[in-house]
Amino acid sequence: MAPEYAAAETIAAIATAIVPQQGSIGIVRMSGSEAIAIAERLFDAPGRQPWDSHRVLYGYVRHPQTRQVVDEALLLLMKAPRSYTREDVVEFHCHGGIMPVQQVLQLCLEAGARLAEPGEFTLRAFLNGRLDLTQAQSVADLVGAQSAAAAQAALAGIRGKLSQPIRQWRADSLDLLAEIEARIDFEEDLPPLDEAEIVRQIDRLVGEMSEILGTAQQGELLRMGLKVAIVGRPNVGKSSLLNAWSRSDRAIVTDLPGTTRDVVESQLVVRGIPVQILDTAGIRETEDRVEQIGVERSRLAAESADVVLLTVDAALGWTPGDREIYDRVKHRPLILVINKIDRADTLPEIPVGESIRATVKTCAVRNEGIEDLETALLQAVGAGSVEAANLEIAIDRRQAAALTRAKTCLEQVQKTIADHLPLDFWTIDLRGAIQALGEISGEEVTESVLDRIFSRFCIGK
Repeated sequence: MAPEYAAAETIAAIATAIVPQQGSIGIVRMSGSEAIAIAERLFDAPGRQPWDSHRVLYGYVRHPQTRQVVDEALLLLMKAPRSYTREDVVEFHCHGGIMPVQQVLQLCLEAGARLAEPGEFTLRAFLNGRLDLTQAQSVADLVGAQSAAAAQAALAGIRGKLSQPIRQWRADSLDLLAEIEARIDFEEDLPPLDEAEIVRQIDRLVGEMSEILGTAQQGELLRMGLKVAIVGRPNVGKSSLLNAWSRSDRAIVTDLPGTTRDVVESQLVVRGIPVQILDTAGIRETEDRVEQIGVERSRLAAESADVVLLTVDAALGWTPGDREIYDRVKHRPLILVINKIDRADTLPEIPVGESIRATVKTCAVRNEGIEDLETALLQAVGAGSVEAANLEIAIDRRQAAALTRAKTCLEQVQKTIADHLPLDFWTIDLRGAIQALGEISGEEVTESVLDRIFSRFCIGK
């Protein structure tokens, strides 16, 4: 069972990003039994505006003792249980910027609220039964989404696209367990167990779980994205490749070797998947201390990348310098990029090692080969286009691990039945599947798991 949620103190936090001279609106949110009382002490609503739930009031936030006006604001009142947390929730919609929202937050804290922990509003929504754990995790995924496809998958999770099958599988497993245990306790009073029907039901559950487990890799790519490092000798066109790919002049390009002295980053979305591109300094031996630092950072970038684009000059072919770089990064997934094909009459023969997943020919200055490069990149990590797949259910690692345990337990039940073991043995693994499914939905979860999940939320959400 999920940990019970005792009556909690009122919490407050800034619920919007605060950027100096950028934000037009800043929101301070409060939730808890004292939220309305605190708001009544701080907010002056002129005229006869009713303090009704789900109405917007206009007025002024004032210091409760001095009555000095802190901000002209709107106040949104949402009484329990019709709120995000199923508690009384109050939001002050202030002018944007740093000072107004910070001053309003400070007044809320001085009036009796405490500063919310990261994700505490959503944690309360979960513990108060408004969201299950899969929906709560989807809230964090939506806030952190780096692509339209990731946002759509997160919205589907909030709407219950994952929680619905999880709850149904758990309910079906509980029904099977009840039917089997009834035969154990009241065997003489009930008709014989339909073993074939039990097997059919478990086969169905295993098949449906396998389908959703197939989304785990794409789900991880949607959430975390890919880190791709472009490496190679100086002046092979790495920076031109980055600029062509990102459709910008992100990196400085010259004919001089060693122009790039540091790692240059660019954020892209490749067919629905967020991709961080790292353009690295040309790897070579040099006496220039600054360039040496850049080369070392290039090597570190290659070590941390999910995929390395080893770029070579088509006109010069495969050189000893290329081989040296290949030997250093060949333990990483590699795509060989033969660039500057416009300068070569014939393409060089390049030895292909086992770690090279694909070879792509490009002319970065003409934007040629970029689409082929994107295709090769997604194939190298075993992912197609998540946009084309219209992905609605995308489980994360924790959910995938629990679902795998549930599926394994059900497969063990199948084996137990096939081995003609007593009914008591059937129930052992069936209970394991029920518990694993409950860990996904939050019906069987520990406080330490909740702490780990909600710690990655932002404060105010």
